[in-house]
Amino acid sequence: MRGGVVLAGGRSTRFGDQDKAVVTLAGTPLIRRVVDRIAGVVDEVVINCRQSQRDSITAALAESNTELRFAIDQTPDRGPMAGLARGLEITDATHSIAVGCDMPFIDPDFIEYLFDRITEGYADAVVPRLNEWYQPTHAVYTTNPTYAACRRALNDDARQLIAPFEYLDILTISEPTISSHTTHQTFRNINTPKELSVAASELTTSSDTPNWPDDSDNTRVNDTVRDW
Repeated sequence: MRGGVVLAGGRSTRFGDQDKAVVTLAGTPLIRRVVDRIAGVVDEVVINCRQSQRDSITAALAESNTELRFAIDQTPDRGPMAGLARGLEITDATHSIAVGCDMPFIDPDFIEYLFDRITEGYADAVVPRLNEWYQPTHAVYTTNPTYAACRRALNDDARQLIAPFEYLDILTISEPTISSHTTHQTFRNINTPKELSVAASELTTSSDTPNWPDDSDNTRVNDTVRDW
């Protein structure tokens, strides 16, 4: 069984007093775009968030046809790794893709590829690595060992999403392999109102993924320390 854990519990500090999970991108809530992108390749979607976010996220996803479960943070503001642990604790899936609520252009075909690789059985996690950076919110994890690794890292007061990697067998997806299956745009996230505006403008002129700069450009992609 495949699951998707959408991490939405951050404070969105670069969005001021707005929760970026529910801001609209070209008329659609950001988190709904993420859920709709991954829904076709997973059997269930789990939303990790704070209790105070639940109503607004539920409203943002009201028109989604995807069956959702919530993994509410027991201790808010412990960071994305704690959010991942909570999502893995709730899911019934054997393997899960972790994705940020701010990644509306994530490529479902590439997710499918990552799931295919993890079911080969050689690793606890399949993690793309781009520009020397692991992409932990675009990775597929085996639920039980990753949950255990997250708990172990949390007990050591770690917060970064890559902290559990010390205790896991990781299959790294190299940049050439990434490029043979997708583009860098799948990793792009929305962190500021300006980025949201740019993405909205491009979506209104395209029926598909926005026309971002070439992969060879020095464009920002997902980093391991997110906006929490």
